[in-house]
Amino acid sequence: MTSTSESKPRSASAVRRVAVITHGKRETIGPALARLESVARGAGVELLLPGEEAAKHGLQEGDADLAAADIAVVLGGDGTMLRALNRFIGQDVPVIGVNFGRVGFLASVTPDELEAGLARVFAGDYRVVPLTTLELEVGDVRAVSVNDVVVLSATRGRMVALGWTIGGEDLGIQPCDGMICSTPSGSTAYNLSNGGPVLVRGLDAMAVTFIAAHSLHARPMVVPRGLDLDVRNETPDVAASVLVDGHPAAEIGHGARAVVRLGDRRALLATLPETTFFRRYRETFGS
Repeated sequence: MTSTSESKPRSASAVRRVAVITHGKRETIGPALARLESVARGAGVELLLPGEEAAKHGLQEGDADLAAADIAVVLGGDGTMLRALNRFIGQDVPVIGVNFGRVGFLASVTPDELEAGLARVFAGDYRVVPLTTLELEVGDVRAVSVNDVVVLSATRGRMVALGWTIGGEDLGIQPCDGMICSTPSGSTAYNLSNGGPVLVRGLDAMAVTFIAAHSLHARPMVVPRGLDLDVRNETPDVAASVLVDGHPAAEIGHGARAVVRLGDRRALLATLPETTFFRRYRETFGS
């Protein structure tokens, strides 16, 4: 198993152009955006707002080529972070978050530290951590996930029977409410709330966890790179919905299947040097 450990992050450099992604309407996130603009002016940094972001806040659209940004700054929670991380996959633009959400596990800067934290980032005082992604294949549908791929019963209150195969080896059929396949980043989200294992950021593996399995023997499994997960819907009268980072991606009827594998491309998470995975884990879940 290979590793992309946080102990060897990509080096950072001073920032000149910043893409801005937000989570809310102008009245809720506008003051934070104004604070960001003030820090950027002081540091001589150009802010780039895509069309939808500029429209949210009544601002003029910045340069449309967001791939030219040195870094992306997110004003929002983990959902907005996931959207930004996915947006910049393959564009060599790391994403750093100022947490204006509820948990903010992926964020590195608190709202109170916005000015001081972003001033450090704009001066190049940050580290870049590559994040493992997942690739989903359902028929003609292809999607990339930063957090998780979830297969759920499409009918509320109905179980599904999911057949599963890993690396070409059949592991049987499991009656359940669904299955979660998560990256290390996603292992602290839906996977954790369903009793799945926490994968330390940097592991090149995915966790497979059943949701409300109708069995005493269904246990989470950690799967390394190179072994595809094949999930089949074996329920004659109930379809299964496939979600990617919480968003509907496809539906599989009886006999249809979804394939999930570790992706070839990485998302790039930027953090302040002291904001390590274990520090965020302790702050979020510790006593």
